[in-house]
Order: sequence, then structure tokens, then C-alpha cells
Amino acid sequence: MAATFTALDVHFAVSQSDPKRPFFFTKRLKHQKPSQRFRISCKTSESSSSSSKPQQNPLEEQLPKKTQSLSEQLQPLSITTLPKKDQADRLSSNPKSTWVNPSKPRRSVLSLQRQKRSPHAYNPQLRELKLFAKKLNDCENNEGALLSVLEQFPHQPNRENSLLILNSLKPWQKAYLFFNWLKTNHFFPMETIFYNVMMKCLRFGGQFEVIEELANEMVSNEIPLDNITYSTIISCARRCYHFDKAVEWFERMYRTGLMPDEVTYSAILDVYAKLGKVEEVISLYERGVASGWKPDMVTFSVLAKMFGVAGDYEGIKYVLQEMKSVKVRPNLVVYNTLIEAMGRAGKPGFARNLFEDLVESGLTPNEKTLTAIAKIYGKARWEKDALKLWEEMKSKNWPVDFILYNTLLTMFADIGLVEEAEQLFIDMKRSENFKPDSWSYTAMLNIYASGGNVDKAMELFEEMFEVGVELNVMGTTCLIQCLGKTQRIEELVRVFTVSIQQEIEPDDRLCGCLLSVVSLCDNREDIDKVLACLHQANPRLVEFVELIKDEKSSLNTVKEEFRRVLSDTKDDARRPFCNCLIDICRSKNLHERAHDLLYLGTLYGLYPRLHNRTADEWSLNVRTLSVGAAKTALEEWMGTLAKIVKRGEALPELFSAQTGTGTHKFAQGLSNSFGSHLKELGAPFKNSEDKVGCFVATREDLLLWLQSKIPSSCTVIS
Repeated sequence: MAATFTALDVHFAVSQSDPKRPFFFTKRLKHQKPSQRFRISCKTSESSSSSSKPQQNPLEEQLPKKTQSLSEQLQPLSITTLPKKDQADRLSSNPKSTWVNPSKPRRSVLSLQRQKRSPHAYNPQLRELKLFAKKLNDCENNEGALLSVLEQFPHQPNRENSLLILNSLKPWQKAYLFFNWLKTNHFFPMETIFYNVMMKCLRFGGQFEVIEELANEMVSNEIPLDNITYSTIISCARRCYHFDKAVEWFERMYRTGLMPDEVTYSAILDVYAKLGKVEEVISLYERGVASGWKPDMVTFSVLAKMFGVAGDYEGIKYVLQEMKSVKVRPNLVVYNTLIEAMGRAGKPGFARNLFEDLVESGLTPNEKTLTAIAKIYGKARWEKDALKLWEEMKSKNWPVDFILYNTLLTMFADIGLVEEAEQLFIDMKRSENFKPDSWSYTAMLNIYASGGNVDKAMELFEEMFEVGVELNVMGTTCLIQCLGKTQRIEELVRVFTVSIQQEIEPDDRLCGCLLSVVSLCDNREDIDKVLACLHQANPRLVEFVELIKDEKSSLNTVKEEFRRVLSDTKDDARRPFCNCLIDICRSKNLHERAHDLLYLGTLYGLYPRLHNRTADEWSLNVRTLSVGAAKTALEEWMGTLAKIVKRGEALPELFSAQTGTGTHKFAQGLSNSFGSHLKELGAPFKNSEDKVGCFVATREDLLLWLQSKIPSSCTVIS
């Protein structure tokens, strides 16, 4: 019985009435290879095959049916418009087969191929319809003109030719008129695809209200809304900034059981992000990924921007981890968003790492990238990195624009790189497309003013008049600060007068600068000149200066007027105002009034972290104070400690005063002035060996010094 067969015809029938009967040969047994090849054939009679429908493979019935995109739905129209041509040739071709794994689960998230269009087959009727559509597009944009052309419709309107015409009309107004004409004349039942095409056209025109009316009309007429319908509604609501409506329709979509596609997911994530609903964004993102959705670059850019605006460093790290987990490498747009986000989050080191990773990946940074990283380096005062960036830009010929040029100048000004700024400024003057503007000159004025180079600053000021560049309020502030420090009051008054003549409105920063100059003036005549300028900018502030100089003014009166001054001042200028006012009092030997202003400033929350106490250390933080205000705060602190010692209360082991160290190349030496004042007082504070800009004293040393200042003896509880 060892006969070998090369072929075997097997004739058997499987009873369809027995559902429990197994279906054979559907799966190959593991680790089992057939030793011989068999050909199995099932023979049926021609009569039975012609009279009965072909049996479908049960496996094919389990395969998921792909939802067609709008472009795919429109594709067959050019074929169905006329009778089929060359059908025999098409049937004889051998299309490439595609194997589909039947065991793979159906994806919950649709993967629509949008905007994929195949060229229409040539046929006379299609050409005629295109010409008619062009005639509709060329006619006047009103109902009468359109109806007049529609009377020349080349064929009886039907589903196919009407859809082609509707999809060809560009102005949304004409498309909407044609759409309503079709509905009014009842040529054929209106289907979902007609509404989808119409909504797409309305989306381009930003007509969300009309789209929503059509959607509600579909619901009323029981016309089903498919995935494309909801996607169009949601994306249009997002474009038109109707974020609440986008969320509303997204929730309605979810309730119907339809799953969003990639476009809808990205759009609704952006909506939630703009609404500040961070938790909803994360929940929706994770839910989409769990259902099989693969996030794209747009999605990660949305997430990075959301966390970046909030300054959420942990959120930005989450985005980077997610990109790594799905094996998506950032493109230039995402890199730019991430770098800007790190800058907002105050993480310049991570921004630098991202920038270096961008360059190493082979991408070329664009103007937006370089502008973002230049701002970060300038704010961080990173001189070495700023110079490296500048050299790379020149050697690699990276693209630049006007904004980037001005940002680089500002970066050099922030760091104090005078030579580099001057060379860049010269290059801008020589260029045809990037001539220096008001902000360019302001950056240079800032550099010269910060370095105390008054002559060059004034030369630049005169040059601005010659080339016709107008002064702005920031440039005025830089010049006044520079001239005030060198006591060139006449030129200061001239600069201020010119700014007023050019209709520059003084802001709080300029007023604060004038206040600071008042504290530096030595003679009454100069003080009056500066106060006259300040009176034009802020009369109430000048009145308050006169009030605090009068020793007869009570603390309650000063308190009420100071509250009014602060109410009229922006938040970021309130503490500088108080600092300058204290400096004015100290320069006029009004020390008691200076202490009053420090008390009021603390009372109104201008110095929230001035004092800090732990079990082992008490500290005074004067980083945000002016020199005069820092001296006043030190005296106040020492007075308070003397009272504590006199009462015999416990003291910590260590005392510290923190002035910080200016990162700017031309920063004022608060630390030096504060140290000099400590020596004048004879206080036992010494420079810390561990921290720059920090003065420390032990309990024993400070106690001996305080006891020498107190007439009666005292004891200290350890």
C-alpha cells in the first residue's frame, strides 16, 4: 500500500445544515510539513454554478471593511458617467494581489487616505461637464446669474454628474447655491456624500455656522453623518476658533459609536489644548493610542506647544518620551516647538540639547529655530554658547531673516558682546534686505548704555536722525539711563524732549529710569530738570516724591498716596518704583522715610522673599533690591535681630545675606556695594566660600557684635 500519487481528486460535500461540523484545512498545524504535495479540486456542474451565487469564503466575511474617504467616494464618478469602455482589456489585466491577515484585529481608528485622487479617464461627457463647471465658476456670484447658466445644463442632472459639478465649484457661495438648487428640484435623493462635499467647500470659506445648519438638517432628514462629516465639522470649528462647538460635535460623534480618524484626533487635541484642558488632552491622546491610532508630527507639536505655553517641563518630557516610544523622530516643526517650549519652561540646557540633536540629525535649522535658541541663550547670559551659535551660522551659511538679525543683536546686548554686535550691525548696514530699523538701533543703544559708553550711544542717537530711523520708548530709556549715570543732564533733557516730540508715550520703565536719575543727582537744579521731565510722564509720581521729602508727612498719608501710585503702575514696575523711591530718600539723608517705604513695600507684597528662616539658618535675600533698598533692608534686619537678642530668644547657628551676582557683563555691583556697607557697620559678615554673592556670619560672632550695640547685657538661649 505504498503507492504514490502525483495528484488526487477529492469529491466530498460538507453539510451546511450542521453548524458544528468543522471546516477543514483552514490552519496549518505547527511544526508539521507535508511530505507530499496534493492537488485538491472540487468539481461542480455548470448549471449549478450559473444558477447559484458564488460561495464566499468564511474568512473573507471576517475581514474589516475599509471606510472610504471623500476623494475615494468621488473617484468612480468619471467611470460611471458614461458606459464602460475597454472593459475586456481591464478584466484581462492581472492586478497585484494583497494578502490580509484574518487573525489581525480590526483597528478601531480609521486610517483614511485623504486627498488621494486618481486621474479621470478621458471621455467626452466628462470634458463637457468640466467646461460647464468652468462656465459656472466664471459667471457672476449671484443667484440670478447662476440660475441662468444652470438652464444650459448639458444633461439631465443625476447623482454622478451633479456631484462632479458640485466638487468643481470653487467659491463656496456658488457651490451653496448649486447645492440648494439640487435640493429644491428633487432630481434625486440627497445622500451623505453631497453634504460632505458641500461642507468641505464651506470649510475652505470659514463658514462654520452654515456647516452646522447642514449638519442639523441631515439629522432632521435622517441622513446619516459619517466619519468624514464629523471630521469636517470639527476641523472647521477649530479653524474658526469655535472651540466649544468643536468639543460639542466631537462628543456627539463619540456617542454615535463612530471612531475618530487621524485628522479628527489631531484637530480635537489642538482644541482641548487651546482651551487649557490638559487632563482631557492626555486622556484623549492615551485613549487614541490604546485603540491603535499612531500620533503624527502635528499631534506632538500640539502637545509640546500646550506644555510649553504653560511652562510645564514635566509635560514636555512626557512628549519626548511618547515620541520615543512610538519611534517617531521629530521634524523641524516639532523641534522648533520643543525648543520654544523649553525656553518658556526656563530650561535653557534642555533647549540647547534639543538644538544640538536637531543639527546632528541632519536637519538644517531655519530662521525660527535660530531665533528661538538665540533668545534662550541671551536670556540665560550664555556667552560661550552664543558665540558658538554665531560662528556656526556664519560657517554653515544658515538662513537668516530680519527678525533673526535683531534677535542676535539683542542677544549680544543681553550678554555684553560689544565687538560681535558692532560687526553684525555693520553687516546689516551693508546688506540690501536687512537694513537696521528702530529695534536694531535700540539693541545697540542698550549695549553702549549698559557699558557706559555715552559718546557712542549719542553718536548712534544722532545717526538715527540722519538715516530717518525713529526713536522708540526702549531706546529712550537706554539713553536716559546712560546719560543719568554720567550726570549729563542737559543731553538727557534733550533726548526726552525729542521722544515727546516724536509722540513716544512714556511707560512705567521710563518713569522708573527717571526716578533712578533723581536719586543720582547731586544739585537741586539737575533734580528739578529731571523732575520736570518726569512730571510730563507721570505727574502723580512727582507729587509723591515731594510728599515723602516733606518730613511733616505722616506715615498714614504716605501709605495712602503710595497705594494710589502703585494702583496706577503695572505689576512688574511696582518694586522698581519702590526701590528708586528708597534710593531717593537715602540720597537726601531721609533714612527714617526710607525705612517707612521698605515697610510699605513689604506690606503691599513687593518683597515676598526678603526673609527666610530655618532651624539652622536665618537669611536676608536682597537680590531684587537696589543698592539703597538693600542697605535699608540690612539695617532693618540688624535692628530686628538686636531686639531678639535683647529679649533673650534662641538664635540659629548661621546667618546669611544673599545679594546674588549679576550675570550681565556690565551688571551693577550690588554685591560690592553691600559688602562695603557691611564694613561701614562693622558687621561680622564675610564672603561665603561656597556661594558667590553671599555673606555669612556665625551666631557667636554676630551675637558679640549685637551685644556691643546694645547698652545693657543680655543672655542668649541656645
